[in-house]
Parts: sequence; structure tokens; C-alpha cells
Amino acid sequence: MKIDYHWNQADYAITSQPHFHLIINTKVRFLLSAQQATHEMTAIPSIACLGVIGKNNNPLHITIFPSAPNNTPLRTPLQYSLLLSSTLDIFEARSKINTNSGGGLSGDFGLLHAVDERLAAYGFETNTGVRLVAVVDMRGRIVSGGNQGAGGGLGLREGEMKLVFRAMQAAYVQLLQNPFFDPDEHSPPTGRGGKKITSKKFGDDMRRIGENWMPGPGST
Repeated sequence: MKIDYHWNQADYAITSQPHFHLIINTKVRFLLSAQQATHEMTAIPSIACLGVIGKNNNPLHITIFPSAPNNTPLRTPLQYSLLLSSTLDIFEARSKINTNSGGGLSGDFGLLHAVDERLAAYGFETNTGVRLVAVVDMRGRIVSGGNQGAGGGLGLREGEMKLVFRAMQAAYVQLLQNPFFDPDEHSPPTGRGGKKITSKKFGDDMRRIGENWMPGPGST
């Protein structure tokens, strides 16, 4: 941000008025404060997309979040859907490795892959085979320098997405406990067409999780 320190005609005119020193000093302090605030702003990671994929690789839910500086999503809904689909092969490969090593089929898969210099996909698989995906924008949120959080400007440390997946899994379990929710509708081989999750509460939970998360402990 470029700050213009030139005075206009009105600024010169006030020098003939009483207390002009106070007026000018106030304007100088305001300009310097604005410049200091600009210098203290920094970009930190934020959630760009949360997705839920069924055990039969069928998409169940997707929530997309805006990113800085324009407060708009970095990708279209179709592009994010394709991005989520691209993680399936990685889930399968990691699952085989975990099975062969005796590590089981479920759990935190960590970083699945870096999409580009800003986006990275992280994954978690439940013990029922449902995949949870969080796409992180490494520069998605602008904050003041004093409110960077633990990961401000440094990327993500190992395990920082666990709270996100724990909250997503809790929301999904609550959805399964809803007597009006029929999970069979969301399983194409045995269900009726593989419907997506349309629960408003579940959607609100996903949005809350994504909007509240920040790098560091206890943010969701």
C-alpha cells in the first residue's frame, strides 16, 4: 500500500488557523499508523474446501470457502470436485501400504498432495471407509502481525489438521444418528442412486469448521 504524504491546498490553509500544529500532527500520526498497520498484515493458511467422499468413492458433500485477498474461492466448484476426485488414488495407495505394514485401513493420512504453490490437500479415512478431505490455501487469510497464530507464514506443522478431521467426523456421526437420514441412499451399489448429503445442519457444521480453523492449537 503506497501512502501519499503530499499536502493539498486545504492542508496548507489550516496553518493559519488556531491549533494547526495539533491538526497536522494528528494527520501525520494517522498516516504513519496506516503504514505501520499495512506492514503488519500477513497471510496465513485457511481452509479452502472441505469434502466428504463415501466408501464407494461417491462424493457426498463439498463446502467451498473464499480466500484472500479478493474474498473469493480460488477454484470453481467443478475444479474443487475434480481435485477431491484426484485424491482417491492416493487414498487407495496409502491404504494398501498401511494394510501391508499392519497399520490398518483408517486414520490420518496427512498431506495427500500439494496442488500448487497455494493449495494442498489433506486426508483422513474413517473405520467405515468414508474419506474426509480438507484443501488448505496456504495464503488464504489476511491477519494482523500480532494475530498470526502458531503457523503464521510458516505453513502447517504435522498434525495441525487433526482437529479439523475430528470435528468433521463428529459432525458425520451426528448425521448418522439422525433418524431421518438414510445412509443407504448414499451407497450406489446398494442404494438408490448415490444421493449427496443435503442436511442443512451438516452443511452449517462444515462451514463453521472451515471458517473457525486457524493454524495452531484448538481453533475449531
